[in-house]
Amino acid sequence: MRTVLAVDGGNSKTDVALVAEDGTVLATGRGGAFMPQSAGVSAAADVVEETVRQALDPLTRALGAPQAPPYADLMAAYLAGADLPAEEETLSDEFAARSFAGEVVVANDTFALLRAGASGPWGVAVVCGAGVNAVGVSPTGRIARFPALGKISGDWGGGLGLAEEVLWHAARAEDGRGGPTELAALVKEHYGTSTVEEVVLALHFGELEQARLHGLTPGLFRVAAAGDAIARSLVERMAEEIVVLAEVCLRRLDLLETPTEVVLGGGVLRARDPLLSELLDERFATRAPQAKVVVADVAPIVGAALNGLDRLGASEEAKARLRGHFGDTH
Repeated sequence: MRTVLAVDGGNSKTDVALVAEDGTVLATGRGGAFMPQSAGVSAAADVVEETVRQALDPLTRALGAPQAPPYADLMAAYLAGADLPAEEETLSDEFAARSFAGEVVVANDTFALLRAGASGPWGVAVVCGAGVNAVGVSPTGRIARFPALGKISGDWGGGLGLAEEVLWHAARAEDGRGGPTELAALVKEHYGTSTVEEVVLALHFGELEQARLHGLTPGLFRVAAAGDAIARSLVERMAEEIVVLAEVCLRRLDLLETPTEVVLGGGVLRARDPLLSELLDERFATRAPQAKVVVADVAPIVGAALNGLDRLGASEEAKARLRGHFGDTH
């Protein structure tokens, strides 16, 4: 029976699963962050290899077999940092050179979100986690995607982007350049400082990591729900960005008038904030009324494995068995 080595490589962790063609999950594991853009492609591949070896160790010991590549017939790797086709190709070449599997498929992790949340292999997915991204796949296999390189490629928002906006407005409220907002109080309370400027200077001098700003995002939604105009405007813009990403993918694929699943994922969207959810419902109803919006609570590793099973031509029963292993009754 053929096997799939599924990989979900993210900025905070790397998940792997070895799955048989009948959907049986043979091994799973979790390792460190997958960060090829900062750590380098070779170091990022080392993380995947170490995670795979740890996951397969109990299985290989039980079988009395040596642990050596290839680890599966197909490697289906869906990775953060694989934002561009050229990056996907570079990572694919690295995994192939290490003989991870007889066949290697590498794609951006948003494709795994799409497959995890949708009922089939096509539709649109929008992720709003630390950043934002979207992909679309048509029934014929056409793809719509974005560079997703941050502000330089036209992106706005995500958890970290929202947090930076919170700090921007808080600093201006404190020094008089901006209007009053409770976001200033939120920043001071969150960091235990007497002024917003203390937080700004801590960032400037490297005493506070930029990534820690992400903790401001949940507070933003609380302040917006309490009626703060500036905080609400940020939530409204986030809703607009999410919908326009989906709308553009649907339009590019000629699916705007076709009933299509739009899968939403990432920490900001999985939190299901009532105000953000209401704004999204309103905008989707107006701009993409044929969209069937689904918030994916399933782990992306499921989508990576399902994409692998699709490629092997596995049965629907096998895919249901896989989902059931991860507690998904989709």
